[in-house]
Amino acid sequence: MLLTELVETSAAVGATRSRSAKTELLADALCRADHDEVETVVAYLSGELRQRRTGIGWRTLQSLPPPAESPTLGVSQVHQRLEQISLLNGPSSQVARADQVEQLFALATPVEQDYLARLISGEVRQGALDGVVVTAVAAAAAVPVAAVRRAVMLRGASGPVAAAALADGEAGLAEFALVVGQPLRPMLAATAPDVDAGLAKVTAAGATLEVAVEWKLDGIRVQVHRRGDDVWVFTRSLDDITARVPEIVAAARSLPVDSVVLDGEALALGPHGAALPFQQTGSRTASSADVETLRAQVPLSTFFFDLLHLDGADLLDLPAAERVTRLREIAPDELVVPRLVTDDAGRVRAFFADAVSRGHEGVVLKGLDAPYDAGRRGASWVKVKPRHTLDLVVLAAEWGHGRRQGWLSNLHLGARDADTGEFVMLGKTFKGLTDAMLTWQTERLLELETSRSGHEVRVRPDLVVEVAFDGVQASPRYPAGMALRFARVLRHREDKAAAEADTIDTVRAIHGR
Repeated sequence: MLLTELVETSAAVGATRSRSAKTELLADALCRADHDEVETVVAYLSGELRQRRTGIGWRTLQSLPPPAESPTLGVSQVHQRLEQISLLNGPSSQVARADQVEQLFALATPVEQDYLARLISGEVRQGALDGVVVTAVAAAAAVPVAAVRRAVMLRGASGPVAAAALADGEAGLAEFALVVGQPLRPMLAATAPDVDAGLAKVTAAGATLEVAVEWKLDGIRVQVHRRGDDVWVFTRSLDDITARVPEIVAAARSLPVDSVVLDGEALALGPHGAALPFQQTGSRTASSADVETLRAQVPLSTFFFDLLHLDGADLLDLPAAERVTRLREIAPDELVVPRLVTDDAGRVRAFFADAVSRGHEGVVLKGLDAPYDAGRRGASWVKVKPRHTLDLVVLAAEWGHGRRQGWLSNLHLGARDADTGEFVMLGKTFKGLTDAMLTWQTERLLELETSRSGHEVRVRPDLVVEVAFDGVQASPRYPAGMALRFARVLRHREDKAAAEADTIDTVRAIHGR
């Protein structure tokens, strides 16, 4: 398949909001790909590279060679060249990498150069989410969507599953199984604005009014595999961090089992059991240097909440209540996340308030009869967190890509410094914006424009937006040393002047809590 065919498909996918149209376009592209191209085509149409890292930085992509006049570049050719680039290391690697990038981009037409640059920098946003890709694979291979989804869960990646489905149909999908030592895709939780809404979701999806409610911990998701004395620890993104977390390895080895796969959370706790800021956990698990010193400084606590495999038996299809019962049979209380099973909404609210008072994010409500269904945010697990909101001022905006082409989308948000009257940037977000909001804010921000630099439009600090977020974290990236976590726009506050926006002192108070 020529890269230009894939670029055309990507553009068409980004230009439509119809899920069925996206599915049809993706399925058609998969049917036209050669067998050895399928994994790459799936990755690129999902906006991802098959290489975890290429070493190609933003500066390298700013000085590209003149483009080719006609398309000749193949998808496999691109993958092979990026694979070569990703393997470069050593003192002369920077020069060699720049040379390889120049050779690759010299073969690309203008539209192909634009697509490759966005693909490498993670800026391909076309609405081809994983669920749409799974549906497209099923359509292209004429197999049930559920069979593809399960295979993707077990394999942890869509590309190999797509290749197997297109080559051998359901028989190829049946070859995928849970393998101890190979990470599965984790089950995800939907969200609800409050406990009552969460209870309504879970009970509507289940066969009983009783639900389980667990602490929602502000740590890192860990999937722990053990076979004999061999232990593997994987993150939510399926990265292997075993060497960085010896205390989790020790916890797994302490269990009276031969083989096991556990789902849980790891986090750093203070001396009295309160959760420490997420950055401390994140920094600890991100570093592989002098692990023993880091362990002594920031020890990790592990809380398991699900059991997926035990001594040769897969438990994925068992009801959640039975999986947790078996988990409690092999793990001591200190390794299991606190949990309450009840049909009393008042007890759930009290459990939620207690979890938040201890510094945790909130709670997760779980149906007792649900199997482990990875990769989707269904109603069997629903997370509830206290919602923070702030009224912040837009300081700049960036032009959107893909379906948001032509709109000012990514907003730079600032809080007011009451002492100076200036505005202090706290981060960016493009989430929560509808088409109508994008249209309105583009017109409004262009009226407020003061200057431009590349894809960024700086504006007079006048437009106020109400923003919801999950917390405030320390960040050296911004002047105040803080940044919002998972910010999303709720509405434009035309009724508020910039002088009425929330202050940086309010943000500091939230951060302090």
